[in-house]
Formats: sequence, C-alpha cells, structure tokens
Amino acid sequence: MTFRIRLFALVTVLGLAGPAVALEPGDRVDNFRLLDQAGASHELYYHSDARAIVLMTHGNGCPIVRSTIPRLKEIRDRYGDRGVEFLMVNSNPQDTRDAIARESADFGIDIPILIDETQLIGESLAVERTADVFVIDTRTWKILYRGPVDDGSAYGSTRPVKKHYLADALDATIAGKTVPISRAEAPGCLVNLPGQARRGEHAGISYAESIAPLLADKCVSCHREGGVGPWSMSNYEMVRGFAPMIREVVRTKRMPPWHADPHYGSFVGDRSLTNEETRTLVHWIEAGAPRGKGPDPLASLDRTWSGWALGEPDLIVEVPAYQVPATGAVEYKYPSAVNPMGRDAWVRAIEIRPGDRSVVHHVLAGIDDPGNGERQAIRGQLGELGGYAPGKNAVPYPKDTGILLRKEAGFRFQMHYTPNGRPVTDVTRIGLYFYDKPPKHVLDMDLIFDTSLAIPANAKMHSHSLEKIFDGDVMLYSLLPHAHLRGRAAKFTAHYPDGSREILLSVPKYDFNWQPLYVLNPSKFIPAGTRVVLDMSWDNSAQNPANPDPGKIVHWGDQTWEEMNVGWFRFRAADDEDRTAAAAARMSRQSASEAPNTGGRTN
Repeated sequence: MTFRIRLFALVTVLGLAGPAVALEPGDRVDNFRLLDQAGASHELYYHSDARAIVLMTHGNGCPIVRSTIPRLKEIRDRYGDRGVEFLMVNSNPQDTRDAIARESADFGIDIPILIDETQLIGESLAVERTADVFVIDTRTWKILYRGPVDDGSAYGSTRPVKKHYLADALDATIAGKTVPISRAEAPGCLVNLPGQARRGEHAGISYAESIAPLLADKCVSCHREGGVGPWSMSNYEMVRGFAPMIREVVRTKRMPPWHADPHYGSFVGDRSLTNEETRTLVHWIEAGAPRGKGPDPLASLDRTWSGWALGEPDLIVEVPAYQVPATGAVEYKYPSAVNPMGRDAWVRAIEIRPGDRSVVHHVLAGIDDPGNGERQAIRGQLGELGGYAPGKNAVPYPKDTGILLRKEAGFRFQMHYTPNGRPVTDVTRIGLYFYDKPPKHVLDMDLIFDTSLAIPANAKMHSHSLEKIFDGDVMLYSLLPHAHLRGRAAKFTAHYPDGSREILLSVPKYDFNWQPLYVLNPSKFIPAGTRVVLDMSWDNSAQNPANPDPGKIVHWGDQTWEEMNVGWFRFRAADDEDRTAAAAARMSRQSASEAPNTGGRTN
C-alpha cells in the first residue's frame, strides 16, 4: 500500500500576543476550511485518505519563512511519489490576500497559501512563530510532530543541516513507527494573535447584546419552527446545546449557507458572517457559551413566518397536486396551469411556496406561450419566471424590469420531488406580483449547458468549461451555477472585447443542498462581444461524502445521482444611459489605474 502524505504548509504571520497553551504532540487538531490566495477551497479533514498531514506556519516578509520554503519544496519533491503535498496558511491581520498572492509570485511559492482572515485557526493551533511545522495523523487527527523543518532554519539556508526533523518524522510515520523527535522549537518570526491574548475577556461577550442579535439576523430565518434548518434557535438553552456544532460548521464554512468568494463582487442577500462576527461567535462558544445578563432576544423574537415574504401576491397559482410516493425515484414532472387573468400583465416578482419542503427539491416556473416563439416555449420549461431551491430566497426582479404574461399564455412548471420515507400529497403555490403599468425594460434570461458530461470514476477533480457570448450590450443582473451531488466548484469569468477579464462570481465550495441566486450588487454593464466562461468542477471520489457511487462514470441526467453542468444568466438590453454610465466608470478606473484592483479584473 502506498501511503499518501499531505504536507500542508499552513503559514501564519502574527506578532506580539502572549502565548496560549501550546498544541503539543498527542493533541487533536479540529477541522477547518479556508480559501487560498487563488480562491481555491481547502478542508483539513477532506484529506482523511492521506497517511499524514504536515502544516507549516508562514508570513509575508519573514526571512526565516523565505529561507525555509526551498527546503520544504525539496521535501515535497522527494516524497512526491508517495503523495506528498504542501499547503500554507497565513493568519497575519496585515497580510491581505492580494499581498500574499504577490509574495507567492515574487518568491516562486508554488504552494497554496490558506488565508486565515479570522485568525481562529492560528489561535486553535496556539501558533507562536512562523516556520512551525505540524505533522498530523489522519487516523486520529492528533499531532505527531511539531517544530521546524530542520535545524538549519534559524541560521538561514547556508548553515549545514544536521537534523532533518520533518523528513525523519515522515519516514517514521510511513513506516508505522514512533516519530524519533516529536518536539523542537521553531525559530521563525513571532506571530500576532490579538484574540489569543484576550482569551480571558471572551467570557464577557454578551449573549443578549451580541450573540442573540447576530443569530437572529443570520440564522433564525432557517433555524425556526417550520424552517429548513434541522433545529430551532428558539432560546438560549437550544443555542447552548448546539454550541459545539455551531463552532464546527462555522469553522468549516458550512454555515451560514453562502458560498460566494467575497474577494469577487458583492451580492444582494449575502448571508455570510463578517470576520468580526465569526470571531465573536466562535470566541463566545470557546469561552463556554456563557448566558450572562439581560433578556433572551431569541425567546421573545416576534416574527411572522407563515405569510408571503414579498407580501400578499396579486395572483396565486396552484401547481396541480401530486402524490409523492414514500420511496423510489420520481422523474421530473412538468405540470401546467391555466392563466385566469384575462388580460396582459407585466410580472415584477414571483415567490414559490412548496406545499411540503421535505419532498420538493426544486421548482422552475415559466410561461407556457408557444405562440410567442419557440425560444419562449423552451424558456417556459426552464424557469423564465423564477425558481425555488434550498437556499434560494424570493427576490423581486431588478428595478424597472419585468416579464410579459400575455392573456393567452398559461404556466408550465418543472417539479423535482424527492421521497422522504412516507407518502405525501404536495400542492405547491406560486405567487405573482404585477406592475400597474409596463416597466421600462424587458427582463431576459438565458442558460448554457452541456449534456455530453462524462466524469471519470474516482476523480477528485474533473473540470469543464462552457461559455456564452453576448451579441449586444446588456446589463447583467444575476448568475447561477448548477450541478448535482458531485459539484465541487464553479466560477464565472467575463472576457471583455478589450482583452481584459474579470471574475464575476466564484463559488469555491459548491453545495448542492444550497443553491442561492447570486444577484450582482450593483448590476454590471457587459459590452457586446463579451465572452462569459463558466468553469465547473466535480468531485467523483470517495472523499466526497455526498457521492452516491465513486466507482461509476457519471453522465448528464435529471436525477441527483446523475450530473449537470448549467449556468443561468438574468439580464436586459442596455440603453444609452447605461453606456454613458459605463464609459464614465471606465474612465474613472483608468485614472486610478495605479492603485491595486481588488475586484478581480485584470488586463
């Protein structure tokens, strides 16, 4: 058996904080997920198929880190045939992602550097200095070795190396033997973990004033009676009971369910926690989740959840009732409904309310109007009006835009039902909201897809690209990537006619269970001739816990155990006012071209 050893160079530049109790050999390392300097997602426990994991702390500008990296790369090359891999993490508050990317390029670092923006991972590892290496046993997640790569680190790369701590630890681990030297002092630069120095203050974080309002704002809409969350945040006692689980899902970025990389763009309805909110919540939990003084805002929360989120609709349409069986696979259903309006109407928003969320995976609502063209008929089956899926909230159409519902037209739906172990009768309702007069712009939609998918068996990373070329100037409103259980990551990149490119949306960790519509804030002018590329990747390996069958080649199909590669676009035709505003914005960018661009657009 060939053992796979993952070297994670977790690089953290920190400064003057007093040390906490250090993590020593024999201590367990908790799971976490971080993005690297290129925006890729990395989860520690994902590498449970490795024999060991090696993590090394790093920091921009630290000479000891810079002199250690070449020796670390030598070890990577030496152990490459045994699956040795390297990552780094940086927890330094002054080292931004762009700065870390520049450091990586300037010094030839071809190792991903994980960005620990909250410093919570550095705190949990009790990091004191850079160039500190952790060797972790993936069977127990306990530390086997902690210390420098070798004894030459403190004096620079010119001093002869006599003790090969890391290599010796890896050799012993591969051989199933005890690591000869399990602890040595790392000579790197001091790290600065302010939160670690203030650990005694965390017990004073107020549940009533800080924690409960945060949970009410970011979590309770799902974690409530009748919500999609598995338990209700109804009071302090419930939160305290689930506190360790909250810490885990926040550290691994499973919750809140928002997966857009914040480095690229801004979006309506962003549910993510800020770095400060994350620190406050995790620090409070690690302090024992103290109740403190004051009332319990969650217990007295006065919200009405039973009504329509957008208010009472102008028209409610019922999808014909369907008897969902207790077990088995249900093919997609395409029921239709008549339009009782008797007049033309312009739709400004829709809201979809499943009759039983436990069996309704998704709904697409469209206009059944073949008389308005073949293209319109196709879009009617693909959710022209809108859709419902876990994590997808009701969002009104962009200002001054709408979709025409002709009086002759009806409605067509795509219904995906998933049996839950008991027979259920579902009656899903669609609420439509109308303009009093025609809007200024017609809202359009399009999608790109590829039905020729063939994802290899046991492939951890399989990628494919699709593209859409806009033949006219448009205002782009929203994007939505779609895959199934094996979906791993998705990214939309605009390639402009002037040769520049811009990442519009990156989803480093795609989650089939949560599929929000990513509405750009603000909307973006896309000139004619722009090519928007969707890069999608899938994980068909056993390391993907949602994978139904890693040993199977996966093809396109409707069911969740099959796969898809789809990208949705919402947009409208641009007008002269849009072009003028876009030209002014372009001139402003050119005048500030000396300043670093953190929005993702490059020439």
